[in-house]
Amino acid sequence: MPVPARRLPSWAWVTGLTAGAIAAVVVLTAQAENGPHPTASVAKGPKASASASAKPSAAPKPSAPSQAATVPEKSGTGRRVVYSLGQHRVWLVDADDTARRAFTVWPGTVNPAVGSYTVSVRKDAVTGSDGVAIEHVVYFSAASGVNIAFSNAVDGSSPPPAAAGAQTGGIRMAKADGTALWAFGETGTKVRVVD
Repeated sequence: MPVPARRLPSWAWVTGLTAGAIAAVVVLTAQAENGPHPTASVAKGPKASASASAKPSAAPKPSAPSQAATVPEKSGTGRRVVYSLGQHRVWLVDADDTARRAFTVWPGTVNPAVGSYTVSVRKDAVTGSDGVAIEHVVYFSAASGVNIAFSNAVDGSSPPPAAAGAQTGGIRMAKADGTALWAFGETGTKVRVVD
C-alpha cells in the first residue's frame, strides 16, 4: 500500500525562501565591500574646438571668475542667452542683468551673425550633423543654409574635429551646461550674439 506524500505547510516554504534570500544578500554585500569603489571626479569643461581645417584647436583659456561673470557690454537687457563669438562663451542672464551661469563652448564651423534672435525650436535629442547623439538642442538661427543651435553630446564628450569643408552649426557645451541652458532657454527666450 503506497504511503501518501506529506506536504509542507506554506509557512515553512515562505520561511525557507526568506532565509535563502537573506543569505544571498549577505553574500553579495560581502563581495561588494571587497570590490572596487567608484570615486568622484570633477567634470571638466570644453578643451578643444572643431575647425574647418579638421585640426582640433584649444578652446579659449578660461577667464578669471570676475571676467566670466561679467556680461558683455552691448548684449541687450533683460532675461537672455548671450553668446560671444570671439570668447566662445555663453552667459545665461536673468531679468536683472545678472549672469546666472557662464561657460565656454565648442563652436561649429558656421557662425551666426552678430545680432538678436529668439529660441525658435527645442528638441530633446537628435543626431548631430557630425553623427554624434546630442541632447538639449536649442535652435535660434540659421546661416548659409545651416541651422544654428546650442546642444551637448549625450555622452558628455567634446565634438570630433569637423571634416574638411563640413558645415556644422552646433554650438556644443559640457553636459551640465547643456542641462542648464535647456532649463533656461525656453521657446521665445532672447538670444544675443556678440563679437
